[in-house]
Amino acid sequence: MTVPVHPAPTRPTPATAPARLRLVRVPTPQPPLQDPRVPVRLVVPGVAVPRPPHRPGPRPRPAGPVPRDDEFGPTWSQRADLPAAGEAGRRVVTLALEVLAGRRPVGQLQSLTSPGVFTALARGRRPRWCSGGTAPLLVGPVHVCEPVDGVAEVSAVAHRGGRAHAVAARLEGIDGRWRCTALQIG
Repeated sequence: MTVPVHPAPTRPTPATAPARLRLVRVPTPQPPLQDPRVPVRLVVPGVAVPRPPHRPGPRPRPAGPVPRDDEFGPTWSQRADLPAAGEAGRRVVTLALEVLAGRRPVGQLQSLTSPGVFTALARGRRPRWCSGGTAPLLVGPVHVCEPVDGVAEVSAVAHRGGRAHAVAARLEGIDGRWRCTALQIG
C-alpha cells in the first residue's frame, strides 16, 4: 500500500500574497448640525427680535498709534470682569415680570436689556396671568448655566395666584455688565 505524499505547506510569496485590509476613516461630507458662527437665541413668543448684524468684540489693534474713534463702541466682557450671574438674572427676571404686570415703568429695563428685547417688552402683548389680578408675584430659585465665557443662561419659575410659569433669559457680558439679549416668558 502506498501512502500519498503531500507537499509541505509553503508560505505565499509577496507577489502572490493577498493584500491586507486596513481601516481608513473618512470624514462625513455633511455640514455640521449648527453653524458655529450663529449663536442659539431664545425669543419672546410672537415678537420678532431684531439682532445686530455682527457680534461686537475686541478689534485688532493697528501697529501705529491708535485713533480715538477705535476705542468707542460696545465690547464683550470676559466672565472674570462680570458680577455674579445669578443675582443679575434674578434682577432681570423680576424687573421684566414687574414691567409686564404694570407695576414698574418699562424704561427701567432699558439699561439691562438689548434694544431688541426692550422693544419686544415695550410693544409686546402682556400675558394675562402677569397683568391681571393683585396676587403677589414671586420668583423662585434662579438656575444659571454658563455655556460660553461671558454668556449666562438663566431660568426661574414665577408663581402668582397659585400657578407657576417658566421664565428663561440669556445674559451676555457687554462693557463689564450683564445685558439681557433674549427673554422668554411662558
